[in-house]
Amino acid sequence: MKDQTDAALLFDPLSEAFAQDPHRAYAALRARPEPFYHAPTETWMLSRIADVEAVAQDRSMVRTRDDLDEEARRAGQRARGWHDMPHHERFVQVNLLESEGETHDRLRRIVFREFTPAMIGRQREAIQSYVDGLLDSLSARDEIDFIGDFAAHVPGHVIGRVLGVPDEDCPQLRHWSEEVVRFFDIGRTSEDKRRAEAATKAFALYLEELLAIRSRAPREDLMSRMLARREAGEMSHDELISTAMLILMAGHGSTIDALGSGLHALLRFPKQMAWLRAAPEMIGTAVQEMFRFDPPLPYFHRFSTTDCVVGGRAFGPGTRFGLLYGAANRDPARFEEPDRFDISRLPNRHLAFGGGAHFCLGNHLARLDMDVIFTTLMARFSRIELAETPVYKRGLSVRGPEALRIRWTRA
Repeated sequence: MKDQTDAALLFDPLSEAFAQDPHRAYAALRARPEPFYHAPTETWMLSRIADVEAVAQDRSMVRTRDDLDEEARRAGQRARGWHDMPHHERFVQVNLLESEGETHDRLRRIVFREFTPAMIGRQREAIQSYVDGLLDSLSARDEIDFIGDFAAHVPGHVIGRVLGVPDEDCPQLRHWSEEVVRFFDIGRTSEDKRRAEAATKAFALYLEELLAIRSRAPREDLMSRMLARREAGEMSHDELISTAMLILMAGHGSTIDALGSGLHALLRFPKQMAWLRAAPEMIGTAVQEMFRFDPPLPYFHRFSTTDCVVGGRAFGPGTRFGLLYGAANRDPARFEEPDRFDISRLPNRHLAFGGGAHFCLGNHLARLDMDVIFTTLMARFSRIELAETPVYKRGLSVRGPEALRIRWTRA
């Protein structure tokens, strides 16, 4: 049982040690002969890429159990603390991410038809213009917080414009998004619950007002097109609001975290940064390696709906599995020298965007953000270096630096 004890001691997602370097714990989990049971969350943690990938792609493994009767569903809500939150229950707990079966497939098809390669490609010029302007305003400074001064402003601005949100409202939407997303992680408190419900209510009221404006005067934006889907009977009013809210939340935090972790990786591996600066055509593989090396969403869960065998052990219906994408992406069974950051890594079949029915629909837009930003940084600044060691966020569901103070020199 020593491996179980060692893994339990290392796997402490709320600790500072885990936040700064979760990969030692992930390696200990992968070394075990079978999945690790994390008692605080009643979850069997999967760390090997074969197991994580198999569960993620299995349609019998669901994120939300819709096979429960109302009494059992409400009991599950109370156990998680997801009760007594009327707006959260109405717009977050039933959104595209939390739905399954026909509802999930129908809503996913609607969003998928909007996030086309052509639509994504049309954003490049606008992203470039915004990034250039933001860097113009910062480049006179010798030192900045890359997260707070730069990265935090770009993804929300981009996804806000896609949806049809005025630029000046994007900072407020980022704040609401962070309040809602924080409540998904372990270690959440009663104060986190209060703030998540308040943010959801304010977020929904804002989107209701924006929807009313678009009803009177449609534009060429995603909100107007989803409104047309509602009018055609393809989605309900609440589904429209919850889907718009999810798109905005997903377009904020995870890309900010990926930008911070990606730049930190380049700073930790200066030869790779020099290589990217000299060969900007490698940006595509470089961005994929950033997502593999430290995925911004390192954990999701699934429930089994049937008897199953996972990681060589039998489990029954209702078992909760933790998909540790952060651990899977460093599995030496697939990746040679997995702890080495390599911008030329090919093939690179990582799981940073999940898999199966819940594969991330926004991955192309996130990668475009990263492409434009890092290409521009390498071209405009001849030197970028750490000003201080970054502190990473604590938790299981997110991965990224709280701040990333850098010094830079213009080219």
